[in-house]
Amino acid sequence: MKSKSCIIVGASHAGTTLACQLRREGWQSSIHLLSNEKDSPYHRPPLSKELLAGKKNLEQILLKPQKVFEDNDIQLLLDTKVTSIDSEAQKVVMSDSSVLHYAKLALCTGARARELPFGKGISNLFYIRTARDVLELRAKIDNEKKAVIIGGGYIGLETAATLAQLGMEVVLLEMADRVLQRVTGEAMSTFMIELHAKRNVLIKTSAHIIDIVNDGTSRVVVCESGDTYQADIVIVGVGIEPNVSIAESAGLSIDNGIRVNEFLQTSNEHIYAVGDCSNHYSPLYQRRIRLESVQNANDQARVAAVNIFGNKQIYDSIPWFWSDQYNIKLQIVGLSTDYDKVVLRGEMGKAEEAGFALFYFKKKRLISAECVNRPKEFMVSKRLIKEGGEVDSQLLSDESIEPAKFIASP
Repeated sequence: MKSKSCIIVGASHAGTTLACQLRREGWQSSIHLLSNEKDSPYHRPPLSKELLAGKKNLEQILLKPQKVFEDNDIQLLLDTKVTSIDSEAQKVVMSDSSVLHYAKLALCTGARARELPFGKGISNLFYIRTARDVLELRAKIDNEKKAVIIGGGYIGLETAATLAQLGMEVVLLEMADRVLQRVTGEAMSTFMIELHAKRNVLIKTSAHIIDIVNDGTSRVVVCESGDTYQADIVIVGVGIEPNVSIAESAGLSIDNGIRVNEFLQTSNEHIYAVGDCSNHYSPLYQRRIRLESVQNANDQARVAAVNIFGNKQIYDSIPWFWSDQYNIKLQIVGLSTDYDKVVLRGEMGKAEEAGFALFYFKKKRLISAECVNRPKEFMVSKRLIKEGGEVDSQLLSDESIEPAKFIASP
């Protein structure tokens, strides 16, 4: 007799949301939620902020209390590593050789930190991906110590902000010619560098690192230019890579992640992929994309639950992201790739007092917005981008007009 259970591999935001939503949809059979971590599922955004700063402990950032899993009859299996999938027999094989059979399988395997090709075995060199990574780093922090952060993405900048506020001397090195290059426009990159400079964080762009070596009790980061930076702690945040090895073992289609259709199904009709590991087609941007965000993980999980239960719902959510640094909340909606016009609302020089917003256009259509301490503009931009019509750029830049007025009355 074939299994009627659903197995979910990966218990971060995507996996946990999917398990709970599947019960809400009415799934009656068993649900197994597998995690290769020893800790109960937790929120990832606080890792580089509240958890690193010591403002919250691991218990305070859990995604769900244990009782939620018990009440929903979700079998949460921690410290469980899946090594392979037999898609023909519809079973997953664990590292201890145990086997679970499934009717439906969801891969929420997320991503792993991209590692540098050097620095192996260097003490006090950290990658930030899991809570345990952060707790180990937190134990080393001393306000008299120097930190060098490699990578100017969200993780690098958030970590720099946290350490600077803890009193550390911080240098951030970015290989590209600006920070946040993959996700923001040039103006926002410049703003972020200036924001950190005000807190005495030194940011160096176009910094090509060739080695990290021990120098007595310190570490030395060596750049191609010949510049060197001494540190007590080195933190690496140079992006992530999707976890696709078990998907490959099942013979699934891989394309910068696990390739899925509009219903989040993989090339095997019984297997779905959700979150950082999945690559989907965006009707709005008319291309395939892989998103690394909590929003995408949660939204995809809800849609996948509907489809696993037996209905048909297309995933077409608008991408959005956020980052908290110092007293700044940056909220981004949409993707600014290939924009042909940028419109500013507010004054960037007064951002910490009044905020500002940058609107990105392509052929008179709003495709993205970057909002600093401007939640109203952010919310309205989500709707404007979703609607996809032409938008008056002068209207958006006029501070005398309330954001709600941007949306035409029906």
